[in-house]
Amino acid sequence: MSNVDFNLTAEVRNDMGKGASRRLRRKGLVPAIIYGAGKDPMNISIDHDSLFHHLEHEAFFSHILTIDVAGSKEKAVLKDLQRHPAKPILMHADFMRVSDKDKLKMSVPLHFINEEASPGVKKGGLVTHNITEVEVICLPKDLPEYLEVDLSGLDMEEILHLTDIKLPSGVELVELMHGADHNQPIAAIHKTRASKEAEESAGEGEGA
Repeated sequence: MSNVDFNLTAEVRNDMGKGASRRLRRKGLVPAIIYGAGKDPMNISIDHDSLFHHLEHEAFFSHILTIDVAGSKEKAVLKDLQRHPAKPILMHADFMRVSDKDKLKMSVPLHFINEEASPGVKKGGLVTHNITEVEVICLPKDLPEYLEVDLSGLDMEEILHLTDIKLPSGVELVELMHGADHNQPIAAIHKTRASKEAEESAGEGEGA
């Protein structure tokens, strides 16, 4: 996990509506809102380029952020982001405050490791990823930046499921809280056409 701290500076905005939002964007600002933790929602604006730069880091999406709103620092997570459909422009952002005492649900990415070391890949198999992120529930202090999925023991035609993910202490998978029948597959190694043909050729050679 990285030790990157994501800090944003915001200003309170009082003008509402589409016209006000357009004016903010022309000034290089992103209209946003911060809500939750038993406090009133607050409309804010954030420097566009600063936010855009932070979004280049995968960890930003599953990290506790610090937002300085007019000198008052808020701990929050990014919950929603609206982008322009055709241009590299951020249109709006939603941030949710977090409380040290309250658990939160967040989507975190899966990092698949040791693919090349897996027996299935060494035999010519192809790795498929069924899921690239999962929803977790935990206290803010336990929020993982990502979860690793180790494929080093995966053989040909074998499948890894949600229950195969090694979870940090205090972290639960939301999907598995719904029951054992929600134990979804997350990765597998299957035979490729080339590996099947090679096996068939080998078999024919042995029978000759």
